[in-house]
Amino acid sequence: MNSQIERAINVLMHDGLIVYPTDTLYGLGADALSDEAILKVFEAKGREYHRPISIAVSDVEMMEAVAYIDEISQACIDEFLPGPVTIVLKARNILSPYLTAGTKKIGIRYPDHETALEIIKKYDSPITATSANISGGPEPLSIELCNVPYDFAVNAGQLPGTPSTVVDLVDGEIIRAGADIEKIAAFLAKWC
Repeated sequence: MNSQIERAINVLMHDGLIVYPTDTLYGLGADALSDEAILKVFEAKGREYHRPISIAVSDVEMMEAVAYIDEISQACIDEFLPGPVTIVLKARNILSPYLTAGTKKIGIRYPDHETALEIIKKYDSPITATSANISGGPEPLSIELCNVPYDFAVNAGQLPGTPSTVVDLVDGEIIRAGADIEKIAAFLAKWC
């Protein structure tokens, strides 16, 4: 697996696109701090530019470098991450407006998957965390279902397949129901 991770990092370093496993689906990864790489993600997915793209981090420290974490955010992180949840936080100016689509908010994944975390940790920078499929296409549970152009894929076989729940902690609402939805709804009811 190490040589696969090294190849994935090399692709990321050259603004390329990787497909990588997470605790939910296969993700389409690119350097989240490179406009050139981010634009390739939009192009590969056929995604409209007004739709934000989430990013993945390998620890809370990396999350704090790109977003503002308040008391509610910290409580959510403590309870659900790493795990199949995308939390939407107020973005720091370091992030490209392409990622935030002008919302000044960023969706962040901290996946509970050893390979994903190792790639991000060794790359030492956030990567994009959108699913590795054409926008609106079938969920990429396996490499065979990753129907987007990419430069390299790390194959981890069949994945669980339930998309992450997306919870906006800025506005206190669930944007997309997915994994752990009941627990997250209960958390929001308690905190917001």
